[in-house]
Amino acid sequence: MALLASLMSLLGCDAQRIAELEEGISTEADVRARFGEPENIWDGAGGVRILEYTRQPAGHENYMISIGPDGRMTALRQVLNTENLARIQPGQTMEEVRRSLGKPMKVTPYALRNETEYDWRWRDGPNVSDSKVFTAVFDSTTLRVKRTGSVTDPDLRAENR
Repeated sequence: MALLASLMSLLGCDAQRIAELEEGISTEADVRARFGEPENIWDGAGGVRILEYTRQPAGHENYMISIGPDGRMTALRQVLNTENLARIQPGQTMEEVRRSLGKPMKVTPYALRNETEYDWRWRDGPNVSDSKVFTAVFDSTTLRVKRTGSVTDPDLRAENR
């Protein structure tokens, strides 16, 4: 119950932080003042820099905030959603997937199968019961996606027993 309360307060904080930022007006300094240091910074097209903010492993969101060459925010996206997950296809590189979805909640290597699983917690709807885990399975040698899938969050199933 304490974890749920902590998670709900984090979600409320994110909503407030997002509401305080405006595309085309807010600066990178404004973003960092509200979200802190990014998990990662990715180079985008045309001099855009993309700041990655993760809410994994307990949360269901990862944010990618684009900063234009002029230092102003051009986009703020929550990337763990049905559309983005559907874009992850066999053959994509591990870096492409990380750039698309952000930091996973868990990375599990399986040496005997020569595979590594990356898991992200996400929500397929507005309710707590909509919690899912998306998995991308990578070939450990080529670092390319072999397959993907999504299941009901095992932590949620354990709570309902």
